[in-house]
Amino acid sequence: MVCFPKILGRINMRTCVIIPTYNESRAIADLINQITKLGLEVIIIDDGSVDDTVKIATACGAKVLANLRNMGKGASLIKGYNFALQQGFDAVISMDGDGQHSCDDLLAFIQKARNSQSALIVGNRMGMTKGMPVLRMMTNFLISKFISLIVKQHIPDTQCGFRLAKKELLSRIDLSTSKYETESEVLIKAAHLGFKIESIPVKTIYSGEKSQINPFVDTLRFFRFMILEFIRPAKHA
Repeated sequence: MVCFPKILGRINMRTCVIIPTYNESRAIADLINQITKLGLEVIIIDDGSVDDTVKIATACGAKVLANLRNMGKGASLIKGYNFALQQGFDAVISMDGDGQHSCDDLLAFIQKARNSQSALIVGNRMGMTKGMPVLRMMTNFLISKFISLIVKQHIPDTQCGFRLAKKELLSRIDLSTSKYETESEVLIKAAHLGFKIESIPVKTIYSGEKSQINPFVDTLRFFRFMILEFIRPAKHA
């Protein structure tokens, strides 16, 4: 039987939304406006965009942390997590900047977090896969099965970047990656620390966006990370 640290829900959970961006000028204004209408603070971590993403996000009232060069999605997430902790937020929701994640699901994350002892709540797109490329759907399914076995918790969509993390987890987790494998690293290290992970269904909006993931390079990087995780001793709470 797995024992998880007890995490009490908060009625007034101060929550922000962090959005790693790279050349997202097309969708970012509408996304920020939708989030701020819900009363949530938006933190943009721009990863060296060469378009008007930073200018537009700043004009929309978001807090913008800009990387001078492209450092990777994971590095941007870590930067956003650290900033949110410094600002005293109780929870951090991460979502993509290309408009694929629906703002309609944000309050569901917060409500779930308030009523749950889980430190990490992950979006699950696998119940609504209409429009999802077949290769991506198959890859998500296989990787999710694999990681679920490793963490000994059922996570149906481990590759979903739409998720909520509580400060109890973020203040303890030590992340070492910087690219797309960081989201998997968060799951594995959260489980190794003894934290409970839950999922909620989310919608995904597909409108012909081109994925920034390099199938060959990023898959090799993911498996390298997994091999290193296997040979490292696990740290428990």
